[in-house]
Amino acid sequence: MATRSMQDWLDAYGVSHQNPTNKAIHWICVPTIYFCVVGFLWSIPTPETPYISVPHTIAMVAIGLVAVFYLRLSLTIMVGMMGWSVFCLWLCMLIERYSPWPLWTVCLVLFVAAWIGQFYGHKVEGKKPSFLEDLQFLMIGPAWLMSFIYRRFGIPY
Repeated sequence: MATRSMQDWLDAYGVSHQNPTNKAIHWICVPTIYFCVVGFLWSIPTPETPYISVPHTIAMVAIGLVAVFYLRLSLTIMVGMMGWSVFCLWLCMLIERYSPWPLWTVCLVLFVAAWIGQFYGHKVEGKKPSFLEDLQFLMIGPAWLMSFIYRRFGIPY
């Protein structure tokens, strides 16, 4: 079986994302879900390591694995997604420091709301979500949005 290219994945994802309302919902909900997953992973306690000065979390390990997934498909998409991931980590630190609620609680509320939005968008679209066909589409959704940004600025991917 041949390995899919990034464009193959994006095209397959795009089939069930044609309706303008569904697309607009995805621009809000997909980045929110990605952030929430990072936040949930950030919230998992990790032991203190005295010889490592940088805070380390399970989220950082997961982002490293995500980088490998994207790198296999497209270096430029991987770079963009790592930029988004660093922004998500920064948001996690801010919420953890300044929010009156725990990070995991903030993420839980946003996560549920975003998935409700996603399923509503697919109801409007009239097609089931792509990830029900292949779980890897959960990773393609953010890259699909990144590809629109890249096209807008003429960045090849």
